[in-house]
Amino acid sequence: MKKRFGLIAMVLVFAMALAACGGNNGGNNTGGNASSSPSPSPSAEAPASDIVVKHQLGETTVKANPSKVVVFDYGTLDTLDKLGVEVAALPQAGVPAYLAKYKDTRYVNAGSLKEPDFETIHGISPDLIIISGRQSDAYKELSDIAPTIYMGVDTSNYMESFKSNVHTLAEIFGKQAEAEAALADIDATVKAVNDKATASGKNGLIILSNEGKISAYGPGSRFGIIHDVFGVGAVDPTIKVSTHGDEISFEFISEKNPDYLFVVDRNAAISDEAGAKETVENDLVKNTTAYKEGNIVYLDPDFWYLSGGGLISVASMAKEIEAALK
Repeated sequence: MKKRFGLIAMVLVFAMALAACGGNNGGNNTGGNASSSPSPSPSAEAPASDIVVKHQLGETTVKANPSKVVVFDYGTLDTLDKLGVEVAALPQAGVPAYLAKYKDTRYVNAGSLKEPDFETIHGISPDLIIISGRQSDAYKELSDIAPTIYMGVDTSNYMESFKSNVHTLAEIFGKQAEAEAALADIDATVKAVNDKATASGKNGLIILSNEGKISAYGPGSRFGIIHDVFGVGAVDPTIKVSTHGDEISFEFISEKNPDYLFVVDRNAAISDEAGAKETVENDLVKNTTAYKEGNIVYLDPDFWYLSGGGLISVASMAKEIEAALK
């Protein structure tokens, strides 16, 4: 009986010793199961899940809250700036004036909009690369460097596409609340603009001025948000949809006689040398209602030509049209 009691006592002591050793198992312990790891502290955050992004060029898995981001789309840069998300690199030539802080040397120059600097980008070891139309042909090569997503706006479905892009970016960077607040403000402005435009019953024509030549844009085009979303009637709804616009003559403008003529000055966008007014306001255009009533509107090329589709730019575009309408 004594021997049996002694044996039980020895087993209990041995078990207690093992428990004590297990309780002291730390990062320096080299024994035991190799898969064991310390329990996380209560303040430690669980790792975020990967996000699968479906976009125009494919499907890309992106890790949440990527820290090194290369951006080739100024509309996306605009949105990230509004959401307070930092970026690592971008093409610095041609950055819109209101985003001029990104020309600072703290940001890496990633090449040009049409010619990414693959070597520099590779050297950054980015977690995410964001592109749009001008970089579409480089999608495969960029994807070999890091997860790459396409964030261009579908102008034939502008607001839905724009909002989808914002929601995607907000999910990736954990900025859902900020995004929803900004979108709510934009929706309110858009409604006010649309109500004002609809009540006026007036029509408009959108043109791009480029080194003495002009092209027209109608519904569904890159500037068609004026008609499709803001509610300004199209003086000619049959204008061909094209990235570079439908080339027209000044006789066309005179014949159509729009109530409003909206002008995007490409020269001002790419060289800071505005020249559209001298080109546009000729004798033919001066016979139009738009000219006679002071309704030739020179749109801010930063928002309309360089960075459309961003939280800042879309809000500014809506306010610009609202201010122009009488």
